[in-house]
Amino acid sequence: MSAKRVSTRRTRIAVGTTALGAVLALGAGTTAAFADTAQTALAGTPELVAQQASAQAGAAAAAAKAEAKPAAKTASKTASKAGLWGKPLEKYTLSATFGKGGSMWSHKHSGQDFAVPVGTSVKSAAAGVVVKAGPNGGGDGPAYGNAIVIKHANNTYSQYAHLSKIQVKIGQKVAASQRIALSGNTGNSSGPHLHFEIRTTPNYGSAVNPVAFLRTVGVSI
Repeated sequence: MSAKRVSTRRTRIAVGTTALGAVLALGAGTTAAFADTAQTALAGTPELVAQQASAQAGAAAAAAKAEAKPAAKTASKTASKAGLWGKPLEKYTLSATFGKGGSMWSHKHSGQDFAVPVGTSVKSAAAGVVVKAGPNGGGDGPAYGNAIVIKHANNTYSQYAHLSKIQVKIGQKVAASQRIALSGNTGNSSGPHLHFEIRTTPNYGSAVNPVAFLRTVGVSI
């Protein structure tokens, strides 16, 4: 062996020994750093790329699920609110609308009319307490015929007029969709129908558009 080769071999051994001593001197931290470097070098392999893609997809799905929970909760609250109100009749044909003018009324029409046969079940649009019930519009005048007024939450009232039969009494608590009367043709009526109002007080003159109000609580007619 030539002197040049012996010198090169000794140099390589010296370098290797120095590197090993450095690892031993610096401890586990350096070893971990070498391992991280090796892992980084392998990150571009197809197997690791696939594993990373799978992990990212799982994380994205978990994030989407977490975001969906508040939205579902909000939707649930909206549905619950809508469930507090309903339609006063199951089947009907819409006739005279709120605010309509004509010789039938001394002022513009104060409610929404539902054309139905006499004897059709009339239901409370929401839970509440009966504050008016009887002939002469329950005190609102003979034009309404037999009528009922129910007080609901937040000082909202509903009125049901031209009834053939009243099936509740003043002071009685009623549930949403509970039958309270039978439709009729009493009072100032040109044919059998239910006259339905939403009011801000129990008395005539405080009516608001009932169709628009029901829409705000999730009910379409």
